[in-house]
Amino acid sequence: MSTLKNFTKGIIKENPVLVLVLGTCPTLATSTSVLNALGMGAAATIVLLCSNIVISALRNVIPDKVRIPCYIVLIAGFVTMVQMLVKAFAPALDQSLGIYLPLIVVNCIILGRAEMFANKNKVFDSAIDALGMGAGFTLALFLMATIREIFGNGTFAGWEIPVLIDNHISILTMAPGGFFVFGLLIAAVNKLGKHKPKKKDFGCEGCPQAGACGKTSCDEKKEEVAEND
Repeated sequence: MSTLKNFTKGIIKENPVLVLVLGTCPTLATSTSVLNALGMGAAATIVLLCSNIVISALRNVIPDKVRIPCYIVLIAGFVTMVQMLVKAFAPALDQSLGIYLPLIVVNCIILGRAEMFANKNKVFDSAIDALGMGAGFTLALFLMATIREIFGNGTFAGWEIPVLIDNHISILTMAPGGFFVFGLLIAAVNKLGKHKPKKKDFGCEGCPQAGACGKTSCDEKKEEVAEND
């Protein structure tokens, strides 16, 4: 896979939020404001980049049996550093994000990329993958926050928008509105990207009843049943 494709797949084709549907909790919780969304996206991207680089560099050192606990410890260390920096230089953002900033530790996007990509690829490729996935996560947050803040609060990044400030739809800033906008964006991405499930023939090897039928193929089994009847 080329470097460009490795980067862009996280933004469009394999967007972690709108295609893979990961990180739903922080997406819904922090997308009520554009500034909060950008702050969460930047923090998650930094943690994702640092963890992918370190995990890729140590992929031949970390024992396979304890790789998940090791990943979590490394991710937790980077999250702690990012949280301390945010507290020091952006206390308002830290207060706005609240518990969702430290909860980046258990963000399934970060742990998923560590397990599925960084653990199997070189440092440079893992860094590009992290940047692409981080950009995709931030883009999804920004799109959701833009829609919810403009129509829900009548503002954009804190700036009041004439007319909308007095005629906003408050439910869009609440949980039902978040799920509604989330669903609309997923539907739009699926429509534009034409993401359709691929049919897979797993055969007898993937069938849990293979042992009971003697690993006879489905067609042969049907023929046997028809002959017995």
